[in-house]
Amino acid sequence: MNTLRNSVKLIGRLGQDPEIRNLEKGSKMARLSLATSETFTDKQGNRKEQTQWHNLVVWGNLATICEKYLKKGKEIAVDGRIAYRNWEDKNGGKHIATDIIVSDLLFIGNKQ
Repeated sequence: MNTLRNSVKLIGRLGQDPEIRNLEKGSKMARLSLATSETFTDKQGNRKEQTQWHNLVVWGNLATICEKYLKKGKEIAVDGRIAYRNWEDKNGGKHIATDIIVSDLLFIGNKQ
């Protein structure tokens, strides 16, 4: 029997410096925004680029590495899983967010 897995692999550039949160007992969490782009040709023959933004969440020692080495514009590759968050704001509006929970991270591109 095949088991379906929740698995995501992305390569892109950071849209901002990591947002770090120090949690209880010395644990850390990092939030990152990652831009991935694809280029295509439209029906008129014009080259177009489409960018998607992804919310990344990184925990523990990997969050510490993000804090130390990652900056806006850095190109990275990540492995992780998709997670959904639902919440209601103070005005009763319902919101849904999609996060990528990062399990592995690789620095790519030029050293900065």
